[in-house]
Amino acid sequence: MASRKAGTRSKAAAKQRGSSNVFSMFEQSQIQEFKEAFSCIDQNRDGIITKPDLKETYMQLGKVNVKDEELDEMLKEGKGPINFTVFLTLFGEKLNGSDPEDSIVNAFKLLDPNGTGHVHKDELKLLLMNQADKFSEEEVEQMYAVTPIDVAGNIDYKSLCYIITHGDEKEDA
Repeated sequence: MASRKAGTRSKAAAKQRGSSNVFSMFEQSQIQEFKEAFSCIDQNRDGIITKPDLKETYMQLGKVNVKDEELDEMLKEGKGPINFTVFLTLFGEKLNGSDPEDSIVNAFKLLDPNGTGHVHKDELKLLLMNQADKFSEEEVEQMYAVTPIDVAGNIDYKSLCYIITHGDEKEDA
């Protein structure tokens, strides 16, 4: 009887450990997307995201005046070297229980250092067509067809995020 209980306990413990595995938090396609993002950030391809990797990534996105303190804060969140598993864990912690719309808005805020709520369509197009899962010209134009763009070419990214997560009202009508 005692051995049967011990066996049950170890199965329960194994199941609990398995459910805490960061890879079980995401679908395989999501893990692949995170892997691509990690590869874009890991500039020197050593499997660890470092301050020079982050600095170079920001420079590629057009933000050249990133303070070392900001980068240090980002790296501290990993509580040690940021390999892919730690990277995935950090995203799991950030996304767990958060609203997908808020997550997308926060991603756009990286492109909006002045906090205007807008990003220029040409800058976004350049990024979409040249980074990670590259968009085609046609895919960008399809997105812009439902995107609120002002006369100066600025995109209200909060409205765009709403459309991404809730759909376009014009489509529903």
